Amino acid sequence: MVPQGSILVVDDEERQREIYRDILQDEGYEAVTASSGESALRLLGQKRFDLVLTDLNMAGMTGIELLTEILRTDPTVAVILITGYPSIGSAIDATKRGVYQYLEKPVDRSRLLEVVDDAFRRLEALRRTILGNSPAIKEMVRLILKVAPTPHTVLILGESGTGKELVAREIHRHSPRCEQPFLALNCASLTDTLLESELFGHEKGAFTDAHQQKKGLFERAHQATLFLDEIGDTSLAMQAKILRALQEREIMRVGGTEPIKVDVRIIAATNKNLEQLMGQGKFREDLYYRLKVIPIVCPPLRERTEDIEQLAVHFMRRAALTSERAVSGITPAALEALRSYNWPGNIRQLEMAMERAVVLGETSCIDVGDLPPEIVCPDARTGETAAAPAAESPVAASEPPAGPVIRERSWEEHEKAKISEALERSNGNITRAAQLLGMTFRTLQYRLEKFGIKKSTG
Repeated sequence: MVPQGSILVVDDEERQREIYRDILQDEGYEAVTASSGESALRLLGQKRFDLVLTDLNMAGMTGIELLTEILRTDPTVAVILITGYPSIGSAIDATKRGVYQYLEKPVDRSRLLEVVDDAFRRLEALRRTILGNSPAIKEMVRLILKVAPTPHTVLILGESGTGKELVAREIHRHSPRCEQPFLALNCASLTDTLLESELFGHEKGAFTDAHQQKKGLFERAHQATLFLDEIGDTSLAMQAKILRALQEREIMRVGGTEPIKVDVRIIAATNKNLEQLMGQGKFREDLYYRLKVIPIVCPPLRERTEDIEQLAVHFMRRAALTSERAVSGITPAALEALRSYNWPGNIRQLEMAMERAVVLGETSCIDVGDLPPEIVCPDARTGETAAAPAAESPVAASEPPAGPVIRERSWEEHEKAKISEALERSNGNITRAAQLLGMTFRTLQYRLEKFGIKKSTG
């Protein structure tokens, strides 16, 4: 089924505009036409379009100029350029400026619909996965769509809980390698010896427990994507080995004697300031620039407060479905509290706050009293809990608490409790627990070690 969406068709030739419009409308799209770049911008100021189909060579504003103005205003709009006079120079220029696709006249009907359909599917997939309409998120989505088709290395930067692995998976999903595996490794969770074996593999007998040959992630990710999370936590010695693999496009198993050629798309991520680490001599400058071919920043939640309502509703609905609770709304007061909080734990903390509110709430609508106290009464600068005046607390005003005061769990403690609960539900099976929590096996292993939770093999 062809996805529905709105398309703005821009061409200074009336007959050509009508042909494109009729083709698109026949397929169920909403198609509006404009005779120039200037009139297209006026229409874009009045209504949001998902996609713009524009001629390259027009009187007045050119297609390239229109493309630049569109993406400056809304980077999530897909722009398809059509020209009857193709040239390598114009194609390169359009690609650099963020064009989604470049088509030559005469455009075959099936080819046009194929490109438009693909654009809508990619945009809809991203919008369902990466929620938000803030400028920072729109820019992030634009970069994902722009870099995904390339083979280049990507470095994802951002605080813990901002969704770096999600971005990496979306880059892979929209890349030519999408049919191949997406392999991920948390570099901070392993010692150098284990990390080297995981990345490069080992030969039988290479060390005491090497009872058989093992292929490493670089080898297994041949013609696929390898995500190296927390790259900033690796040692200088390991950084040198990763750098060599990137530069030479070959690896050698531990205990091996023959180099193995690999074709791997590397996406790395860190919550550390790598430039600061370089200044301290803790991160190699050559690896930094090798990784930072294309940087993408995951913005912290406090810098995209306009997205909080959409995210909160999404997490509320998911938690209500999982826990089978009839919760369907959030009060304006609760939303205001969510927007005012500093969110040191970012999206992950918001997700857990909504899970808590759904489970502990007594009504079908989440209110302020259902939120964790640190969110309701935070210190504006740090996000830490501040004592709330008694007069402003509905509980204190109506009825004083009986018995001892119990300290509310922090979001990190709440996460620890959720992990423990998932392990209990899965009878200690880490693979199943990871699925219940919606995280990778490696990520769960890392958090088990971080929180000191005893685990069973599974």
